[in-house]
Amino acid sequence: MLSGRRLDLLDPSPLDIEIEDIAHGLARVARWNGQTTGEHAFSVAQHSLVVEEICGHLRPDLDPRWRLAALLHDASEYVIGDMISPFKAALGYDYKAFEHRLEQAIHIRFGLPARTPTDIRKLIKSADRACAYFEAVQLAGFGREESLALFGGPPDGYHVEIDPLAPGPAQRDYVRRFHLLSEAAGFVSASLRTDPEGGTG
Repeated sequence: MLSGRRLDLLDPSPLDIEIEDIAHGLARVARWNGQTTGEHAFSVAQHSLVVEEICGHLRPDLDPRWRLAALLHDASEYVIGDMISPFKAALGYDYKAFEHRLEQAIHIRFGLPARTPTDIRKLIKSADRACAYFEAVQLAGFGREESLALFGGPPDGYHVEIDPLAPGPAQRDYVRRFHLLSEAAGFVSASLRTDPEGGTG
């Protein structure tokens, strides 16, 4: 990793995981294998920010730690990339087990339970599908009816206009949101929080 950490992918240790590495990687991983409109790819980092926002719309009283879990729902992709769902299914159980081990290590590193409660996992999945609907229609060339059939409709009262960010701003926004949610959840002291642009905030 750019931080200098060396992560054993087969046996990941929470001690070798840093949010800056996650944000750097996710800001450079493209959703839809990069087959989207716009000057920049739509990154997993920006996708994660939208998913977390949708979770908050669906459950306004959602505990900050579960909003943090939503932000981190694709964090494992900072090292394994964003594979399309049919390919994940073709790879089978071993891939999912590998992904789950890495996800658990990430959760432990940042103070979350290793296993996300079922109701929260379902909430995040609903938000993920809603985000995919907007991405499909606005960025990936899908028609509205096709997107509705694949992903379902967006939540009542919610709309987002997606403008893909360059990697630098996407990385910055992801780190800032992480620190805000971590602090709100009681996991990080504001006095120890490092600002993504340098110094402490």
